[in-house]
Amino acid sequence: MKYGVELVISAIIFVILLFVVGYIIRKKYYKDIDQLEAVKMEIMNQPVAAELAKVKQLNMTGKTEELFEKWRKTWDEIVTVRLPHIDELLFDAEEFTDKFHFNKVKEVRAKIETSLSEIDKDIQEILDQLKELVESEEKNRTDFDQLKETYNKTKKRLITEGHTYGSALNRLDSMLKEVGEKIANYEQLTEQGDYLGARKVILSVADELKLLEEKLQKVPILLKECQTSIPSKLEELTSGYREMIEQGYVLEHIQMDQMMESIKKEMETYKELLSNTETEEVEKGLEEAKEKIESLYDLLEKEVYARQYIMQKNEETEAFLLKLVEENAKLLSETDQVQESYQLMENHLDIPVNLEKSLSQLVKRNELLKEKLAEDRSAFSFLGEELAEIESELEQLEKEQKAFAEHLQRLRKDELEAREKIADLKRKISEIVRLVQKSRMPGLPSDVESLYEQAGEQVEDVFRCLREKPLNMEMVQKYLYEATDTVDHLYNRMEEHIENARFAEQVIQYANRYRGQDKELRESLETAERAFRNYEYRAALEQAATAVERIEPGALKRIEQMFNEELHV
Repeated sequence: MKYGVELVISAIIFVILLFVVGYIIRKKYYKDIDQLEAVKMEIMNQPVAAELAKVKQLNMTGKTEELFEKWRKTWDEIVTVRLPHIDELLFDAEEFTDKFHFNKVKEVRAKIETSLSEIDKDIQEILDQLKELVESEEKNRTDFDQLKETYNKTKKRLITEGHTYGSALNRLDSMLKEVGEKIANYEQLTEQGDYLGARKVILSVADELKLLEEKLQKVPILLKECQTSIPSKLEELTSGYREMIEQGYVLEHIQMDQMMESIKKEMETYKELLSNTETEEVEKGLEEAKEKIESLYDLLEKEVYARQYIMQKNEETEAFLLKLVEENAKLLSETDQVQESYQLMENHLDIPVNLEKSLSQLVKRNELLKEKLAEDRSAFSFLGEELAEIESELEQLEKEQKAFAEHLQRLRKDELEAREKIADLKRKISEIVRLVQKSRMPGLPSDVESLYEQAGEQVEDVFRCLREKPLNMEMVQKYLYEATDTVDHLYNRMEEHIENARFAEQVIQYANRYRGQDKELRESLETAERAFRNYEYRAALEQAATAVERIEPGALKRIEQMFNEELHV
C-alpha cells in the first residue's frame, strides 16, 4: 500500500515538472513570436511610400517611369501578399505553441525569419535605388549649373585668347565641342527621365572640363618656353661659348654645337606634341632640356674657374715643388751624416730615396703641364685637375719629408735620454747595495743574487751598445727596456727582503721573553732562527709570528706598530 502511494506521488510530481517545463518553453516561444511580430512591424513602417511620392515630383517619363513602376509593384506585392503571408505564419506559430508542438513552431519560425530577411533586403534595395535616383536629380541640377558656367567661360577664353594657343587651338576647340555634345546629351537624358544616365554624363563632363582647363592653363606657358624662353637661353649660351673661344678657351670636349642642334630638334618635336595638347610629355621633355642647358652652363663655368685656379696656383705649385726638391737634397745629405753616428734600418734609408723618385716624377709632370698651357690645346678643366693632383701629391710628400726629418732629429734625443736612464739605473743599483749593507742582513737568497748579477749584465749591455759606432738605437732601446725591468724588479724584491728580515728579527726578539716558559714556542723560535740564518726571511717571519700569536694574541700587531715607528724615526 505504501509503495503504491509513493508511485502516485512521483507521478504527480513528474506531471507538475512537465507542466512547469512546458510552460517555460512555451513562454520562450511566445516571446520569440512577439519579436518576429515587432520585426514585421518595423519592416512595414519603412518609408517606401513616402520615397516613392518624391519620385512622382520628377519628370515621370522614360527610365524614371520604368523604375517607378518596378519599385511600386514590388512594394505592392510586399504589402498585399508577402506581409499577410507572414501574419498567417505568425498565427500558425501561436497555435502550435498553445498545443506544445514545439518542433512545428521551430519550422514555422525559420520560414518567418527567412521571409522577413528577404522582404527587408528587397525594401532596402528599393530605398537605395530611390535615394540614388533622387540624389542624382538634385546633384545633376546643382552640378549642371556650375559646369555650364565653366563651359561658357572656357568657350569665351578660347575665343578671346585663341592666339596664345598656336596650333593647339584646333584640338582645344574639338575638345570643347565634345564637351558641348555631352552637355546636350545630358539635357536629352534629363528630359527622358534618365537621371542616373544623366549623372554619369555630368561626371564625365566634369572630368573633361577639368582636363581642358589644365591644358588651357599649361599650353600657352609650354608654347612660350618652346618658342621663346629656351631658344633665348640657347642663343645666350652660344654667344658665351663663342666669346670664350675668342678668349683662348679650348672647348671642343663640350660638343656644344651637337648639343644645341639636339635641343633645337627637341623643341620642334614638343611644338608638334603641343598641337595635340600632350602637355605631360612636353613638360617632362622641357625639364630635361633645361637640365641639359644647365649642365652646359656648368661646363663653361667649370672652365672659367679652372683657368682662374691655374693662374693662381700654377706658380705657387711650381715654387712648392722646387722647395721640396731642395729640402729632399738636404734630407739626403743629413741622412748621410746621421749614418756616421747611428745605424738606420733599411726601410728608413729608402724613404729619402723614394721621396726623390716621386719628386722627380712630379717635376716631369709639372713640365708637361707647362708645355700644354703654352700650346693652348687643352681644356683648362683637364689641366686644372692635373695641377690639383700634383699639388695634393706634393702635400703628401711634404708630410713624409717632415716625418723622416723628425725621426733623424729624434735619434740624438733618444740617445741622450737613454744615457740619462742608464745612469739612473746604475745609481739605483748602487742604492740597492747601500740598502743591503745598511740592513745588516746576514746574506741574500740565491735567486736575488742571480737577479743582481743579471741586472748588472743588462746594464753593461746597454753601455756596450752606447759605445758602438754607428749607434744602433733600436738595440739600445731594447736592452734599456730589459735592464729597466730587471733593476726595478730587483729593487722591489730587495726592499721586501730587508723589511721581512728586520720585522722577523723584531718578532724573534720579542718572543724570546717567553722562550723559557713554553717548549713549543722555543722549538718554533729555533726553526725561525734557522730559516733566518739561511736567508729565508719571510719563512722566519711567518714561523715566529705564528708562535708569538699563540702565546700572546694581538702581540704581532703591537710589534708591527713599534717596527713602523722605528722605520720613521
